[in-house]
Amino acid sequence: QVQLVESGGGSVQPGGSLRLSCAASGITFSSYAMGWYRQAPGKERELVATISSGGSTYYADSVQGRFTISRDKAKNTMYLQINSLKPEDTAVYYCNARMSLQFDYWGQGTQVTVSS
Repeated sequence: QVQLVESGGGSVQPGGSLRLSCAASGITFSSYAMGWYRQAPGKERELVATISSGGSTYYADSVQGRFTISRDKAKNTMYLQINSLKPEDTAVYYCNARMSLQFDYWGQGTQVTVSS
């Protein structure tokens, strides 16, 4: 059974930082491209960042320079370091593991709230 479990969300003030984690089980973690998505209230889910099985990264323009995606293959865990948080970063953040259209999995999400 595939499980992706996010953690690390919370409420922070603007300018603060958080580190999100996504622990994966039931998949060959090293074979999957991993990604973080987010969905703000009333908006569609959007891509935040991805990291390939080989370690190549991609960031949405809105988070470039503030967010850092990484993965630890020994721990089957992906991370998202979020710095310089803005109110517009408020959303539920979802972990995604994808190897193909058939093998595409999602976590349940973790809430990030940025407010003064």
